[in-house]
Amino acid sequence: MSLINTEVKPFTATAFHNGAFKDVTEADLKGKWSVFFFYPADFTFVCPTELGDLADHYAEFQKAGVEIYSVSTDTHFTHKAWHDTSETIAKIKFPMLGDPTGQISRNFDVLIEAAGLADRGTFVIDPQGKIQIVEVNAGGVGRDAAELLRKVKAAQYVASHPGEVCPAKWKEGDKTLAPSLDLVGKI
Repeated sequence: MSLINTEVKPFTATAFHNGAFKDVTEADLKGKWSVFFFYPADFTFVCPTELGDLADHYAEFQKAGVEIYSVSTDTHFTHKAWHDTSETIAKIKFPMLGDPTGQISRNFDVLIEAAGLADRGTFVIDPQGKIQIVEVNAGGVGRDAAELLRKVKAAQYVASHPGEVCPAKWKEGDKTLAPSLDLVGKI
């Protein structure tokens, strides 16, 4: 079953954020756009390249009214240790959620049960707490923060412009489509 248009299931997690530990729940997602960015583990190889890329684009996400939540099955203590020892991870200003029980990863259907790790799952959540974009990559395939930002902006546009859709490679300011019988077979 697809998670598209489903509401985020209840959860409670502790995050490392801006030098402190803080609790985060599904209620914190309401009223703004959010991205849940699952990755397998701290102190690994592809993961820091992805998180560093997100950190480099974080101001653009914030400008678009989007909060980023990175999630792995590590603890919030491990996130702090990684933040304190890695130049790449030290750039992170978004909350890093610990999911040591795997419950959040299970809720989003990205937990690799046998390994106790999360797949590379990306979920864009609207202000009502409903999932609008789902992407899951194989462990060896890193994601691109600029492309994620483009997709988030497209989802935001569609949400605020009923009756319009964004075609492939759509960027903010580009033309959209208004689906109708007149367009069938003409694109």
